[in-house]
Parts: sequence; structure tokens; C-alpha cells
Amino acid sequence: MIEAVVFDLDGVLIDSEQVWDTAREKLVHERGGRWHERAQRDMMGMSSIEWSAYMHDELGVPEPPAEINDEVVRRMIDLYRERLPLLSGARAAVERIASRWPVGLASSSNRPIVELVLELAELGPFFRATVSSEEVGRGKPAPDVYLEAARRLGVPPERCAAIEDSHNGIRSGHAAGMRVIAIPNRDFPPDDEALVLADLALDSLGELTPEVVSG
Repeated sequence: MIEAVVFDLDGVLIDSEQVWDTAREKLVHERGGRWHERAQRDMMGMSSIEWSAYMHDELGVPEPPAEINDEVVRRMIDLYRERLPLLSGARAAVERIASRWPVGLASSSNRPIVELVLELAELGPFFRATVSSEEVGRGKPAPDVYLEAARRLGVPPERCAAIEDSHNGIRSGHAAGMRVIAIPNRDFPPDDEALVLADLALDSLGELTPEVVSG
């Protein structure tokens, strides 16, 4: 029986992957690094500690990872303040689900970005618990961020549903023992090996209803 629902943020509620890609790739080029076609996919779901180290070690950005993280976050905040790419149906979906269960957020984004998005989208009051992967030991596909969200909600993870869009996110929710509902990212779809781990796949947020979540 489902007793709580945990949303991912990037790719589920906001169309952000291209924004992250733009901010990171521009920084890599500015610093004389070497961007490659696998970079975006490799970093999807990583915690800030993990992707900033990746940008330093694999993409050749010379600054220390902590400085890389701070600069990317600054650029993301500026871009979101210019235009928040809230996905169609995001607010309505959160309202529908929050009317039935306690709702949490398990995001790979940094805490300042999570707070800004919820403020700009006016979604903060709906979420009883929010977790950034920088607050746990490992980013997705490890289960840490979902397990922490369940702990903060006070609900066993096996009684939670995770709403995800990406290969690493689906793996993370599944590893946490949650019922995983996938809404595949159209631009960066999850691979088949990850998608098969989802309990259900939907085409859009418009299909996300309490009845669907309950199964």
C-alpha cells in the first residue's frame, strides 16, 4: 500500500537537462576543457560532488571541484531567474498527488537550486520533505537520496512511490525498494535496461493520478 510519493525534480517537474548541459558545456569550453558527447548522459543523476569532480577529472576543467560546483550553480540560478522551464502539468500533478499522500522531493540538484525552483514555481508548500543528493553519501543511481526522503517523510521506502524520468533515477528508486513510475524524458530517454525496472511507464504528467500511483 502506498503511503507517500517522492518526486524527482529535473526532467519530471522542470525541463532542465538542456539548461544543465548548457551551463556545464559553456564552462568547460571557457576553461579550455574537452567536452564530449557522453558527458551529459554520464552526469545525469550525479550529486554535485560527483559531477564537479567529473568535470575536473574527465572534462579537464582546471579549477578545484568545489569552485566548479559553485560556478555552475551560480549560472543555473541566473538562468532559472530569467526563465524557469516548468513542465506543462507539473503543478496540477503535484496538487493531485499531495491531496492524497504526503509528498517528498529527491533531487540531484544542489539545495540552493531546489529551493529556488520550488519558490519560483510556488510548489514549496506541497512538499513535506525535500532532499538534495549533496546531502547524502551517493547520488543516483544509488538509492541514498530516495531512502533519505522516505526517512524524512516517516514512511518505509517500500510504501513509497518514486516518480522518475531518467535511467539513473529509475535505478535509484528501484534500488530503494519503491514503486517506480517512469515518465521517460523525451530528449534523454532512459535505456531499456533501466526502463524495465519501472513498475509503470506514463507518457506525461497529465496521466499521473492517485489511481495510477496506487496501482
